[in-house]
Amino acid sequence: MRALNLFKHQFISPVNIFIKDKRHLSVAAKQLLKHSGDKKIFAFYGSLGAGKTTIIKAICKYLGAVDIVSSPTFTLVNEYKTSAGDSLFHIDFYRIKKQEEVYDFGIEEYLTGDSYCFMEWPELIEELLPPETVSVRISVDAREQRILSIT
Repeated sequence: MRALNLFKHQFISPVNIFIKDKRHLSVAAKQLLKHSGDKKIFAFYGSLGAGKTTIIKAICKYLGAVDIVSSPTFTLVNEYKTSAGDSLFHIDFYRIKKQEEVYDFGIEEYLTGDSYCFMEWPELIEELLPPETVSVRISVDAREQRILSIT
């Protein structure tokens, strides 16, 4: 099953954000959101242990999440509420084996809604992502510093 992509193309200029250690997460979250403007769909790429969930936790905290942010590896989708009552969605595709599985939990609603949506391991569904999706590639340098490459 292949989705027809009718989304309007919107691009942001590439940028790198450096995170020396966990104390710098809140600043990085703020920078990422500021750089992304009004975009609300985020795809996080990185190896196991690169810090995808940790960075998403910092972003949700910055956005005012009142719920505990945790990895949705087994639940696939977690919804967090903000102090203003808004929803934030956190999706983990790590255990998805076939693209068809994402239709079972209504991926279209998350990608076309007005809420923030943060996705880990989006490689399997890349062709379904709207063009305005903010791609965040996380790498780790020799000093264990995280580098967020945002496009």
